[in-house]
Amino acid sequence: MKVIKYPKRETWQNLCQRAQIERKTLTSSVADILETVKLKGDRALLDFTEKFDGVALDSLVVQPEEITEAKTKVSTELKEAIVLAKNNIERFHKTQQSNEKKVETIEGVVCWRKSVAIEKVGLYIPGGSAPLFSTILMLAIPARIAGCKEIVLCTPPNAAGSIAPEILFTANLVGVTKIVKVGGAQAIAAMAYGTTSVPRVYKILGPGNQYVTKAKELVQIDGVAIDMPAGPSEVLVLADETAVPEFVAADLLSQAEHGPDSQVILVGTTAEILEKTLRELEKQLAALPRKTIASKALDNSRAILVESLTEGIAFSNEYAPEHLILASENASTVMDAIVNAGSVFLGNYSCESAGDYASGTNHTLPTNGFAKNFSGVSLDSFVKKITFQELTKKGIQNIGPAIELMAAAEGLDAHKNAVTLRLNQVENV
Repeated sequence: MKVIKYPKRETWQNLCQRAQIERKTLTSSVADILETVKLKGDRALLDFTEKFDGVALDSLVVQPEEITEAKTKVSTELKEAIVLAKNNIERFHKTQQSNEKKVETIEGVVCWRKSVAIEKVGLYIPGGSAPLFSTILMLAIPARIAGCKEIVLCTPPNAAGSIAPEILFTANLVGVTKIVKVGGAQAIAAMAYGTTSVPRVYKILGPGNQYVTKAKELVQIDGVAIDMPAGPSEVLVLADETAVPEFVAADLLSQAEHGPDSQVILVGTTAEILEKTLRELEKQLAALPRKTIASKALDNSRAILVESLTEGIAFSNEYAPEHLILASENASTVMDAIVNAGSVFLGNYSCESAGDYASGTNHTLPTNGFAKNFSGVSLDSFVKKITFQELTKKGIQNIGPAIELMAAAEGLDAHKNAVTLRLNQVENV
């Protein structure tokens, strides 16, 4: 990791840059994949799966017998861990349900709002070098709580043409309605446009690499909603003299091991905490099974020395991390200053892994600075809000004249007339 000491504020924007594939090349490549899937459907999905995943499939859709077999391959201990996480995630997301009250804005005019589930949603689950079955919990659980009728899951197959048993077990546990063996930008295309095997959905959710993220951005043009631009993983750890270097190093590596395009940022308030953490980082990295992947991510990462926790928070707000860890016994003194972050972990024992798996919060979060204007996935991600209003005769009398004046001022006579006719009818009764 490159070390930067006491950077001036005018350099912060450059220090917040993430690594990216050349934009024109990325957009062109993904657009070609989307168009091919739109035109050729399942045939394109099978061809792309053979090209990118190295496996020739006979069928794209996971069959019931595959799920039955998968259940026998997941240990009892892991099943119990998944159920524990499921319960916590359900408990947290159920608190997000709300019954909105009717409001009489003026006598005779009642307005209210109703949450209605998005009927068909598509979930993208990364499954390449690390099959992220935990992401199924994060997406399917709130979808079920919201009341989504159709939940389609796409995830890439392994070299044997199968899906990790943990993914199949978890998907079945939480009520996914269809599981499809397809990954990458082609999976996003399939859910956006529909094929023989993959139903078209109304919204696509889930993290992925830059190809997946770009595909999600492009399908929005065709009217398919997405959760957010959730791309390569990232974490910013803000550590002061009360931080535990071993913990901090482990947290940095927990994100670096996601992929070579992940990014980790260490912000320290003392030179000593930076030095100790970087030494510990090298020590833990040497023993990490995914050392090669993590090392590439670290090449694109930085350690930054700042004057104080307050300055560290200011830098973090500029960076807007997916995950922010305040590795300090003093976290509570500065947490209110946090305005840009996907999810925050307070204190030395709040590791980011807790949020990834079992604390209850959602781990599908905005990356690449989008935490400045996006929230992570929640129950609201799976519903739309419909407003209602009901006017009585008294109500139209109370607001009608104001509407007439406003419509006339905008030159919209038909708008005005819709009110005038009603007012005349009320007055003549």
